[in-house]
Amino acid sequence: MISLFDISLQLNGFPIRKAKADLDAITRLSEEEFLKFLERQKHEIVYFHLHNNPFYNELTGNKIVQRWEDLPVLNKQNLQKSLQERLSKGYTSKNTYINKTSGSSGTPFVFAKDKYSHALTWASNSMRFGWFGIDFNHSYQARFYGIPMDFLGYRKERFKDFLSRRFRFPVFDLSDEVLEKFLRKFRTKKFDYLNGYTSSIVLFAKFLEQKNIVLKEICPSLKACFVTSEMLFESDKKLLEKQFGIPIINEYGASELDLIAFENPKGEWQVNSETLFVEILDENDQVLPYGKEGRIVITSLFNKANPFIRYDIGDIGILDEKSTLQKPILKKLTGRTNDIAILPSGKKSPGLTFYYVTKSIIEDDGNVKEFIIKQTKIDTFEIEYVSIKELDSNQIQKIEEAIALYLEPELKFTFTRKMVLERTNRGKLKQFKSYL
Repeated sequence: MISLFDISLQLNGFPIRKAKADLDAITRLSEEEFLKFLERQKHEIVYFHLHNNPFYNELTGNKIVQRWEDLPVLNKQNLQKSLQERLSKGYTSKNTYINKTSGSSGTPFVFAKDKYSHALTWASNSMRFGWFGIDFNHSYQARFYGIPMDFLGYRKERFKDFLSRRFRFPVFDLSDEVLEKFLRKFRTKKFDYLNGYTSSIVLFAKFLEQKNIVLKEICPSLKACFVTSEMLFESDKKLLEKQFGIPIINEYGASELDLIAFENPKGEWQVNSETLFVEILDENDQVLPYGKEGRIVITSLFNKANPFIRYDIGDIGILDEKSTLQKPILKKLTGRTNDIAILPSGKKSPGLTFYYVTKSIIEDDGNVKEFIIKQTKIDTFEIEYVSIKELDSNQIQKIEEAIALYLEPELKFTFTRKMVLERTNRGKLKQFKSYL
């Protein structure tokens, strides 16, 4: 039965019925059939863009590349050109889906998807959420996201929420007074699931913990919680499970691509192999074997409007050794390539290392609600935090000792207590940032 959400996609020119049928057919392929499908699709998308996209043709040096591994790796700087320069022949802003990235990587850009490719994205989302009993046409979503603050943007987003069976909780103000209002909504509305930015949902769980409330007990209709866009730490996942009383599912995606990986019912972070091809590359653009850490490079197998072929998304991760081409498993997502701390000794360390080290100490007593770390000089870091009371000298000493042990000694830190932390214009919390 087709319902309001699917009808709205169809009316806007996104062929969701065909996309769902095609996606279902891909998932039913045998291993041998899937390998043929993948090779055919890789060949077809490259062939299409070489013959219909001047931007991609220029990127490849106007030559036919014989081996997949010799195709250029596309980066975000390449894409920071006018969209008109990057669109394929026959595609315009009027017959494609146009959006822009959040800019959390520091290099935002506008992108396009052809309407079939965008319908496939929604079919993929629908299938994966369906693993947990969620139906976009009928299930009611509690949405923890940002929202445009201009009048037209705000109204448009609220209308989309209505069509998509969503109630939005804007995340720009997460004071206790506002979280109390959120809580009242859960007492009165029959939400089926939560979905949104990890940091905001974790903050809501900490609020519930203070009040000794389990969300499922006051909103029995809840089935699951899906977190996205920011790192989910194991300790935070346990907190969410305890305070929500429902399964916590971790997703990893990018607006310009699709859902990249989604935690399946077995607890594996299953990579989307139906619409994407994911590779892990080293610093020299060489493909790494399963189990090795490197740059996550992704090909959109169906988007004809705007080429995303061997696209370096800016993240670092590892594909599990048990991965196959048909069922790749993301073992670990380390962080962004631009979130690397360079230390006085010359050592390079993912910025999230600081976050891991300080997190376990800083949140021991529940005083600190959230924090971010900024590198301002090669040996100097600023930690900004929101807390009930200021950190004492003993806590600060423990943090400095842990960092000296896990990273290196004689790094300088300043600690600044804030009422609220700076978020992106979409409401995301950037947990580490280097200003070097």
